[in-house]
Amino acid sequence: MTEIKVKINSKEKNYSIIIENESVADLRKKLAEQIEGKNFLVVISAKVEKLYGKILNFPKNNKFVLKDGEKEKNFKNYQKILNRALKMKLTRKDCIIAVGGGVVGDLAGFAASTYMRGIEFIQVPTTLLACTDSSVGGKTAINTDFGKNLVGAFYQPKKVFINPKFLKTLDERQFKSGLGEVVKYAFIEKSCQCDEELNLTNFLNEKSSQILDRDEKTLSELIEICIKLKKSVVEKDEKESNLRRILNFGHTYGHAVEKITGYGKYTHGECVVEGIKFAFKLALQKNITEKNYGYFADDLIKKFNFRQIPKFNMKKIVEIMKTDKKSDFDRLIFVLPTDYFSVDMFKISYEEIK
Repeated sequence: MTEIKVKINSKEKNYSIIIENESVADLRKKLAEQIEGKNFLVVISAKVEKLYGKILNFPKNNKFVLKDGEKEKNFKNYQKILNRALKMKLTRKDCIIAVGGGVVGDLAGFAASTYMRGIEFIQVPTTLLACTDSSVGGKTAINTDFGKNLVGAFYQPKKVFINPKFLKTLDERQFKSGLGEVVKYAFIEKSCQCDEELNLTNFLNEKSSQILDRDEKTLSELIEICIKLKKSVVEKDEKESNLRRILNFGHTYGHAVEKITGYGKYTHGECVVEGIKFAFKLALQKNITEKNYGYFADDLIKKFNFRQIPKFNMKKIVEIMKTDKKSDFDRLIFVLPTDYFSVDMFKISYEEIK
């Protein structure tokens, strides 16, 4: 078992992330110990419920099964979860548990942040993307017709339980989606200001075949590296006032692609990879980084054979990016690569991007 402690500004927000390659039944026992004596509502992914519902054995009356897909992260389901919690008469001493990928974690976390002005929240991520990124750091949100994650809150979980065994049954496309976020961390590692030298890029180059084969030990190590990098950032900047913006590398363009294609044609990770490619292209055109680094990045991305996404009308993409939370009057704050494994923020006009 590996325990990583996240220390936010106040002690009330501090929490532990437990990475343990144990049976799902043993994980259920740990959850039972965590919520002993409390009423609770479990928001669980439909796929996870189908595969692990009997082993997890949550009572039907304590369970809200959420359909899979980015489109489900909406106002309607947010309201359904709140209504369910109210009918169950959950109090501030009780708990909401998210079991699933990033959509489940974001939606359940936002519900937890607003129910009774804040109720205890536990994350059990079951996708690679959620294990390495979205379950840590306290970002919760829902999507709107105007864009992704525009309504949400910063709300730290009470605890995060990560079990790599869930990744064995993850479909190939969702697994690759998680690798999109993992690759992002490789390009921003030095900017994360982590006390340890984790050498994620070397790890990805040396262990790419084991990662793609889903070797549990390798995945545990990979998850630990990514979490340590994210922990370093969120401890220094919980609410994205400065440093935490680097975590959006690849996301500005990526979110626009998700919206223009209706939040379903391409996965989040696929769009992030496309956003990383776009960021490198922009950085090279503006002479912010060097060509050799661009070639290096391209080689690393190709190792994982991500799905190819076509180009879109840039005028339409720019119109979508104008609604981005990082938009600043007539400019966008873009996270761009500057040197090997380093990024910085640049204000770029819409016209330049076009």
